[in-house]
Amino acid sequence: MNKTKKMMVGVLSTLMAASLAACSDESLPPKPKDQDCDDWEWDSTTGTYVCDDEDSSYHRHYYYGGHYYPSKRKLQRSAAYKSYQQSTEFKAKAKSGIGSGTKGSFFGG
Repeated sequence: MNKTKKMMVGVLSTLMAASLAACSDESLPPKPKDQDCDDWEWDSTTGTYVCDDEDSSYHRHYYYGGHYYPSKRKLQRSAAYKSYQQSTEFKAKAKSGIGSGTKGSFFGG
């Protein structure tokens, strides 16, 4: 491998590591500790966690306020969630930051 390729691999590796570290944003709320799901993904569009545990009966369900919602529509119809959407906490966590999946993110989301 020539020097240019080695340098590019090094630069890309560093950028990737930095972007992955940024995706684990410390400002996110802690992952739910619910016995019905062992794997969680942050959904930046709803500002909630989604169960990503394929062995769970709640796989792909949104989780907010101690409740599972089988679809984004059902989540958004919840009175508690509607109140959360109006909060500054939601606006800070759901709509901004690296790894949010919004256009203009590092990877062009």
